Amino acid sequence: NHYGPTETTVVASFARVEHQPESAPLPPIGRPIGNTQIYILDPQFNPVPIGVAGELYIGGAGVARGYLHHPALTAEKFVPDLFTDQPGSRLYRTGDRARYLADGSIQFLGRIDRQVKVRGFRIELGEIESVLAQHPAVGQAAVVAYEETQPGRAADTWLVAYVVGEQKNKGTKEQSTADFPSPTAVGEGKARSDRGEGLPHDLRAFLKERLPEYFVPSTIILLDALPLTPNGKIDQAALPRPDRSRAEATPEHVGPRNPVEAVLLDMWSQVLGAKHLGIHDHFFRLGGHSLLATQIVARIRQIFHVDLPVQSVFHAPTIAQMAALVVENETKPGQVEKIARILKEIQRLPADDLKKMLQQKQDT
Repeated sequence: NHYGPTETTVVASFARVEHQPESAPLPPIGRPIGNTQIYILDPQFNPVPIGVAGELYIGGAGVARGYLHHPALTAEKFVPDLFTDQPGSRLYRTGDRARYLADGSIQFLGRIDRQVKVRGFRIELGEIESVLAQHPAVGQAAVVAYEETQPGRAADTWLVAYVVGEQKNKGTKEQSTADFPSPTAVGEGKARSDRGEGLPHDLRAFLKERLPEYFVPSTIILLDALPLTPNGKIDQAALPRPDRSRAEATPEHVGPRNPVEAVLLDMWSQVLGAKHLGIHDHFFRLGGHSLLATQIVARIRQIFHVDLPVQSVFHAPTIAQMAALVVENETKPGQVEKIARILKEIQRLPADDLKKMLQQKQDT
């Protein structure tokens, strides 16, 4: 297994892999070749201990002079080599994350610039792509983190996976998406969105079995092919960005069936800043997290006079489930539905009539 960026040599290190189980992570990239030094450093340029991730730097005879006609980029990527007494020696800053294994070999962990923070958790996008690629029906996969900012709310990051199906028979003209049932179109016939249907039903479960819940992308989109830049890399700017409020809704969009669900739906829309919600949509796939869950239970306490722990949102993450839980914990039979019905009736009143009623209430 060879490793090496163009700025050094195409083979800066190598490992001989005798056996690599399919379920195992990527094989190690081994040790540096002759006349090459590899360092794994922290942000302060200190060597990291064995097992600790850091940025990979390469020194030695294979390091290039720099980028032609790009002195600023050269200065950023080719830094002085502090580990040698040879004048003018430089290290190439790869931007790759790696760590030393106990046997002294090096394990590649992905790109530093592809590590994102979602709801307080650090996530390596390449790790998600690697797991997606292990699915037998997936040919290629790319994961992108999008950030959305809404007035009065902190910026929120959500993950979208783009998947190309594996060709069963590369000698025929069979489409690359042939392994997948026909999903719902979200573009001009080139992009299709997995909202629980379309892609194999086990794909999301496949990810959950191998990754923490917060690693699983909120939306999965099936493409005929991944757009590429002229040098063959994935063109992220050309990937179709879905409408979050629509893309993350469940395929079977079910509206509120009673006043309690209707009030909770309004509540979720305000807290999550999302539209087009259904009663079976998942709170955390819509961008919810523990802080927003706190707001939900606080509003339930204020409106319905029902005191629920924050953990209840994790156990009842849909509006339908939460409505049943709120009714189950009401202090008086029928109290929650009565409050919800009154609230919905008030919302239907014209603004002028509502002002008159409030004025009369104040006068009395």
